[in-house]
Amino acid sequence: MNVKKIDHIGIAVESIQEALKFYEEMLGIKCTGIEEVASQKVKMAFLPIGESELELLESTDPEGPIGKFIAKRGQGLHHIALRVDNLEDALNELKEKGVRLIDEKPRPGAGGAKIAFVHPKSSNGILLELCER
Repeated sequence: MNVKKIDHIGIAVESIQEALKFYEEMLGIKCTGIEEVASQKVKMAFLPIGESELELLESTDPEGPIGKFIAKRGQGLHHIALRVDNLEDALNELKEKGVRLIDEKPRPGAGGAKIAFVHPKSSNGILLELCER
């Protein structure tokens, strides 16, 4: 598997508009777009920093993954996404090594990316997203 870089860091927020006040006005990081992924019940704002970006995640449904995350843990770091060359190959390699996966096959993500998640029990408590763009 070839991990190319940290693609983005996902941050669960109650309100993208409220969170953007801090990131844009206080830190000067400009949002380049907001996208909704209905299948994941989430709205995302993208804030590029160098070759990576912050991804603000707002739930569109309290029963969605981000809604449940915030209800249980509050706002904060949700996941770290690593960009790989070939997501299917990466998932097969991890399966062969006995790594516990949330997604055994790629699924559609924001911006046309293919994504899959590694279970935090296999990655020292961190939810890892693998993505291919």
